[in-house]
Amino acid sequence: MTRIVAVSGSRSADSTTRAALRVALGAAADAGAETDLIDLAAVDLPLYHPDEGAQGDSEALKRRVREADGVLAGTPVYRGSYSSTFKNFHDFCGSDEYENTAVGLLATAGGGSYGGTLEHLRSTFRNVHAWTVPHEVGIQGASSKVETGAAAATSDGGPRITDDDLRRRTERLGRVVLEHAERLRERPATDA
Repeated sequence: MTRIVAVSGSRSADSTTRAALRVALGAAADAGAETDLIDLAAVDLPLYHPDEGAQGDSEALKRRVREADGVLAGTPVYRGSYSSTFKNFHDFCGSDEYENTAVGLLATAGGGSYGGTLEHLRSTFRNVHAWTVPHEVGIQGASSKVETGAAAATSDGGPRITDDDLRRRTERLGRVVLEHAERLRERPATDA
């Protein structure tokens, strides 16, 4: 079974990033994927130090990414880029984790633009030999479009995106990452 893991780079208790990633993961699961969510707000991950070995939960987290066929990378927009929480996690991972892995990008902005954040993510994932899919999702004014918490749950228990077009695009992100991950799994190792 194709495995898709989402990485949420938000520390907020009512994270729109985490909620939107759950929508994308739900669509991937509905399409047949095994799914997993790494919530960076809930792990022990100290600041990356290149001269130290395993730190906190770093080895277990890296293994979850390495074993995934596809990754949904989500972050809130901070100062026109991705969060320091996501950056710290990203510093632990390299081409061993991401090479020939389909990666879909998602950025949530409280108000401003998300374009620079998606570009920064795309560039850093290319640097570790990931296959970033062409479909990506940016959510401007996320707090008014992505409902969080128990009261926001849909009848199936998942989070809710109130804008129909945005919900469809987010669900599509989960399916596109799954499709690309399956294609990459089918390629002979000599083509990789």
